[in-house]
Amino acid sequence: MLNAARKLLSLISLLALALVLAAAGTTPAVGTVPAVAQASGRPNIVLILVDDLEAGDLRRFPNISALLGQGGTRFDRFFVTNSWCCPSRASIMRSQYVHSHGVLTNTAPEGGFTKYHLSGLERSNIGTWMKSAGYRTGLMGKYLNHYPGGATDAAYVPPGWDEWDVPVRRLYEEYGYTLNENGTPRAYGFTPQDYLTDVLSAKAASFVSLPDDDPFFLYLAPVAPHNPANHAARHAAAFPTEVAPRLPSYNQPDVSAEPLWLRSLPQFGAGTVRRIDRQYRNRLRAMLGVDDMVGTLVESLRVSGKLDETYIFFASDNGFHLGQHRIALGKTTPFDESIRVPLLVRGPGVRPGGVVGDLAANVDLAPTFADLAGITLPDFAEGRSLLPLLRGERPSSWRRNVLLEFNRPINPNSARQTPVPAYQGMRTARHTFVRYSTGEYQLYDLVADPHQLRNIIAETPLPVIAEFNRQLDALVSCSGATCRRADAAEPPVLPAGPMPLTPWGQ
Repeated sequence: MLNAARKLLSLISLLALALVLAAAGTTPAVGTVPAVAQASGRPNIVLILVDDLEAGDLRRFPNISALLGQGGTRFDRFFVTNSWCCPSRASIMRSQYVHSHGVLTNTAPEGGFTKYHLSGLERSNIGTWMKSAGYRTGLMGKYLNHYPGGATDAAYVPPGWDEWDVPVRRLYEEYGYTLNENGTPRAYGFTPQDYLTDVLSAKAASFVSLPDDDPFFLYLAPVAPHNPANHAARHAAAFPTEVAPRLPSYNQPDVSAEPLWLRSLPQFGAGTVRRIDRQYRNRLRAMLGVDDMVGTLVESLRVSGKLDETYIFFASDNGFHLGQHRIALGKTTPFDESIRVPLLVRGPGVRPGGVVGDLAANVDLAPTFADLAGITLPDFAEGRSLLPLLRGERPSSWRRNVLLEFNRPINPNSARQTPVPAYQGMRTARHTFVRYSTGEYQLYDLVADPHQLRNIIAETPLPVIAEFNRQLDALVSCSGATCRRADAAEPPVLPAGPMPLTPWGQ
């Protein structure tokens, strides 16, 4: 009886959504809700999306490492197309590059939740797609920067979500926040039981354990290890002597061949070094809460008998600098520290301990979920399903480059957060090519220079640069299916050997 009632409510919700869409009209920029597919026999899907986690050593976190890393497959070359929270999350939810969805920055008027909401993008994204296909849907944790903004009130819940548990104030503090729980704001305090990651973990465990027949899609988005990287009290003594990795790019000594923005950054003094190390330890401690969340989630799935029919994806919205290239703490750059993030996947048919070396991007997540759910994506989707790679197959045509885009915010207060000018670029298996709005360029040979210390643009033949520019032009002007043609173009190759896969933990 309960399942029948839920299905009736689901049909009523779908009818209401259809009436809203018909009344509002559907523009090409927004797209349409895909055709409904039958839910019977399809897998559950969980996306765990952390905030500002670089592709570092996940072996420090035993549940993530054992249950998702060793228990699943790792993507060695997974990139975000914009290394900033809100543009990246919009790309994840819509499977669109930034130039297509138009959420350019983290803040209004050209970015943030306000831009996403006022552009009508919530009417067609991964939540509405999965809901229309008969999935029970939930979003818990961070949604989009500055939600709910000035566009609506704190009780607002976007279409497509059956369960909605999203902070509306003091998001990053993890204490003293207000949580919108299905349209009802609820204030949380400062006790150990109020720690946001733990609250979300308990809600997620309940969500995946419900005894119903419908498959579920859970978008679980803890804010760790985003600054200030507050951690649970139980983890306060962890990692007492850890320091940030001293890779060759740390506090980079020679930046003479780099663009002006990088040449202008001073080398660190002792105080900055201490600040980086202190924040690094706090980030590790905050991630221990996420590690507990992963353990609780997997155990809840196991106890409820749903683990073997559930895919779990673990990723980050962008990477983070911890002293590399003279950037003490930050993101938004085209360096791998900013754009390369972890992707771990476990689930039915996914090889434990596997490694995928093919290029993949955050725009590929939604097509993968849709593929698993049997959903036909709207024409505006620009990514690719990763399912063939997860099954050990090598498609005849696959992406050979990842588009990189960054826009400067209009708001002068937001603009001070990053010294990086606007840029467009492409990351291939062997090169990073970047052109800035200032007219400057970067080109790195990742075979000879894996830490991106030597900008070789000045010694690169002009025809090679012209070909990079031509292919980049095709990427930044692509839309829908044309993006999958543009990203499959064979990029220019400078003489070098094959790039090895990055060893686990580096």
